[in-house]
Amino acid sequence: MKNIKIAFWGILLGPSLLWLFSFSGLADWSDTLVTFKLLLRFSGVLAIVVMSVTIILATRSTWLEQRLNGLDKAYRLHKWLGISALILMLAHWLTLRVAGRMGMTEEKVGESLLATAEIPAGTIETLFSGLHDVAGTMANFAFYPSIFLVTAALIKWVPYKYFASTHTLLAATYLLAAFHSVVLMDFWAWQHPVGIAVAVLSLGGVVSAVLALTRQIGRRNRTSGVIGFVRPFPDIRAISSHIKLDRRWKGHKAGQFAFVTFDRKEGKHPFTIASAWDPSIRNIMIVTRGLGDYTELLPESLKEGGQALVEGPYGCFTFDDDKPRQIWVAGGIGITPFIARMKQREMTPSDQEIDLFYAIPNIQAEVVELLIKDAKAANVNLHLFVADQGERISPQLLRHEVPDWKSASVWFCGPGPFGKAIRSDLVSNGLPAGDFHQELFNMR
Repeated sequence: MKNIKIAFWGILLGPSLLWLFSFSGLADWSDTLVTFKLLLRFSGVLAIVVMSVTIILATRSTWLEQRLNGLDKAYRLHKWLGISALILMLAHWLTLRVAGRMGMTEEKVGESLLATAEIPAGTIETLFSGLHDVAGTMANFAFYPSIFLVTAALIKWVPYKYFASTHTLLAATYLLAAFHSVVLMDFWAWQHPVGIAVAVLSLGGVVSAVLALTRQIGRRNRTSGVIGFVRPFPDIRAISSHIKLDRRWKGHKAGQFAFVTFDRKEGKHPFTIASAWDPSIRNIMIVTRGLGDYTELLPESLKEGGQALVEGPYGCFTFDDDKPRQIWVAGGIGITPFIARMKQREMTPSDQEIDLFYAIPNIQAEVVELLIKDAKAANVNLHLFVADQGERISPQLLRHEVPDWKSASVWFCGPGPFGKAIRSDLVSNGLPAGDFHQELFNMR
């Protein structure tokens, strides 16, 4: 979380400082018109910067993923910035509305802050000046759909397939917003750091938007597969499916995830890969649990021999460190990355001592038997807690069961509030914050 918090505040504060550097000399807060001009430009510059970074993050760039410590973290930053962009767009819109109520026209508020000589004919500035009315109209076409689409993305009860299909439309509204911003920005500002920053990020945003609209994002990472063995676990509403992949899949690390398409009408959904990679058989295992409208139907829809499209792998929840001991904590379907790691340890044994604490909703003998078998083969100490029997995992229990926990790294995958509580307790009692690793497996 540290990396994305730093990135979030840097994205907001960096352009703000550049804007102050370029515009502060023009500030005359005693002049109401100048004040509204400044507020309009500040909200506009910051909005297009935030929108640009938001859409760049949506490209699932490997370079960005590594620096943000995983695609799950990149998507969390994407969400925070999307909300920020929504607020900034509203602020930009309200500035014009309030100015209008005070008797100032949009043309007056939009005029340059600097008195300029007559614009020479045949220049880029002339071209931009001639497009001002069009750019103003484009703002309306971008603003209202963007407000609706961002709001819809934040409403959890909107089915995932509708969210995923409509969210792509934000790339189109971004192109309109970028055109609006570039044309209406004070022309002299392009020679200043803030203008250069807007130009670079807008260019990146436009390229990203085109990739999204032409469905090129993730294309190089897509692999075709055939569904093999399917195994249901009805007591816990889960199902495991094995998918045999073609030669385009280059392998994965335990703990990574992929976007899997079983039904093209439904689209792709993210699933953690619950198996180690063996190039001789080229199989991956996906474990899904009925948590939503789509996953509830998977046990009935997945059939052996069916087609699947797999995109990935993604994620940095890969258990890579040099600690002599690791503590794994899983809740519900969050067990999947740990199953993959146990399978990998079985293939490539390690002396690293592992304690796995797993909170399971209820007992299903077959599931418990498989977990015990995997843990034994991987030399992992398994601690099982059954929720419907009143058993709970607590930070105090972890510290009691693993006396040398301060020298270990902790890897958590499960409900967010559960992980937050464990992290807060362990860090406040002496665990270095960087030694707590949490999968933020929530794509919206």
